[in-house]
Amino acid sequence: MQDLKAFYTGMPKTELHMHIEGSLEPELMFELAARNNIKLPFATVEDVRKAYDFSNLQDFLDIYYQGMGVLITEQDFYDLTWAYLTKIHGQNVVHTEIFFDPQGHTDRGVSFETVITGISRALEEGLETYGISSRLIMCFLRHLSEDAAFATLEQALSHKDKITGVGLDSSEQGHPPSKFERVFAAAKEAGFLAVAHAGEEGPPDYVYEALDLLKIDRLDHGNRALEDDALVQRLITENMALTVCPLSNYHLAGVSDMRQHPLRKMLDLGLKATLNSDDPAYFGGYMNENFEAVVEPLGMTREHILALARNGIDASFTSVVQKQELQDQLSAYVADYDAA
Repeated sequence: MQDLKAFYTGMPKTELHMHIEGSLEPELMFELAARNNIKLPFATVEDVRKAYDFSNLQDFLDIYYQGMGVLITEQDFYDLTWAYLTKIHGQNVVHTEIFFDPQGHTDRGVSFETVITGISRALEEGLETYGISSRLIMCFLRHLSEDAAFATLEQALSHKDKITGVGLDSSEQGHPPSKFERVFAAAKEAGFLAVAHAGEEGPPDYVYEALDLLKIDRLDHGNRALEDDALVQRLITENMALTVCPLSNYHLAGVSDMRQHPLRKMLDLGLKATLNSDDPAYFGGYMNENFEAVVEPLGMTREHILALARNGIDASFTSVVQKQELQDQLSAYVADYDAA
């Protein structure tokens, strides 16, 4: 098993499901709070970490939205994104597709322009400095209204050169994908790709809605799709990728024992599952930690690990040419690893 850890640790990886606001480590939270004269309800970094004890998605979201309140200036968003890129560079992530939640900022009086300029500037520098390519996905907060989502989409149109797709996140229960059918239709018409969180806490019906009404290009989470055999078969037939987040599932009580996590079953069934960190600062780990969380408990083989890596490349929103380059880079890594 130690050999497998060395293998996936050094392996070039893609990440397709990561909320940039969810990479706000407590140390940076305190630094930005001090910079912006914001008083936090925590005395120390350790107090923040102790608060990261969640029993469900809403418990997490309450502190997640509280934490993002320290993000005010363009430099704050740059620093947040740069810290994430520096971390994943050390874990051999070579391509990342980042979610951001503009409504969580514009509702606080922070302009859309401030948010996207800071994030994009860091992503551009990440390519130049670390060689990490990226895509940016703007999420609608599903607990807010359809009108609010339309207003956010309108703001995004002048930044289409920076935004590849739209997504749907926040509280799943009681906010089905169908609530945003018209918004996603408008986004698709404007040329954006589409993803959506579905089947994390919500039922398989939410996955059907994401497929049929939102016309998604990739499914975020999707764990509960396994409850419906016909849905599983459809996902396989349509080659629909799932962006699975093991440590997130564990810390939000989606699974109570990693030995019961569905990731290996997904792969064995033929689903195009990928591995991702979701909100790494809150859930205790980035990409390598997520691999570590599942490989041994699920008895995963090198073939499973490679399948996750190749699925991540194939499911990415980068170009066909770059996908082939990333696959070639992975193949070269395997060859060099075996030769060594």
